Amino acid sequence: MLIYPLVAALADAFFDASLISSEKSFVGLENIVSAFQSDFGPLLAKTLTFAVPATVLPFAVGLVAALGLNQRMRGRAALRSVLLFPWVLPGVVVSFLWLWIFDANYGVLNGVLRTTGIVDENVGWLQSGPGAMTAVIVARTWASFPWMMVMLLAALQSFPGDVYEAARMDGANSWERFWHVTVPGLAPVAGVVVLLEFIWNFQQFDLLYVLTQGGPAGATTTFSLAVYETAFKGFDLGTAGALGVLWMLVLLPVVVLYLRGTEKER
Repeated sequence: MLIYPLVAALADAFFDASLISSEKSFVGLENIVSAFQSDFGPLLAKTLTFAVPATVLPFAVGLVAALGLNQRMRGRAALRSVLLFPWVLPGVVVSFLWLWIFDANYGVLNGVLRTTGIVDENVGWLQSGPGAMTAVIVARTWASFPWMMVMLLAALQSFPGDVYEAARMDGANSWERFWHVTVPGLAPVAGVVVLLEFIWNFQQFDLLYVLTQGGPAGATTTFSLAVYETAFKGFDLGTAGALGVLWMLVLLPVVVLYLRGTEKER
């Protein structure tokens, strides 16, 4: 269930293989070299352009939310449940929700901006490269910050209270307590959370496919979309397998860092 599909897909990288034909011919590293020279650089750049902000922004929002929910306030449990809502929605539902929000003709965002007088006419958010990339990053941030919030909040609530009290008695102000007590305490959990989120974003498919399908003009085509389109629209399993090999090699060091981090935590 795990090993065979992986090995079979990667093995196609070394063959001239088609989805519509059972015949294969061995070509060695030809597919990998060709994919590396033609597609690797642009795909890596666009994948990182999506994955890095889509990891940093939800982490920042999740950290702020966790710090707020860690304070004593009325309705904290109810607010925590509400903030978890985006995370529990299926990815396709989230994608269609944001597709409706960013729609150029009847989207909620354009409606609000026109009503408030910020814009005079509808804006095609998904019709330009920068706009489409920003849209998918915003949608991913909304969907993924809750789980980061939960992990960071759990770490915050495990801190012994006497540590903060000792820092307060030593004269540390709020910023000094955050920087010298909270940040070092959160660092192990935060590192694992950021690495895991980056891995997920590097492989993100459903959100990108529903919102933009890699467009406009390939501006949001990441490794995941490129492999899908090459294999199932271009019927070229050899090139798709080669992209998969390059994709795996890029992501492998991050996976190793994540595994080392989790083992260190244990």
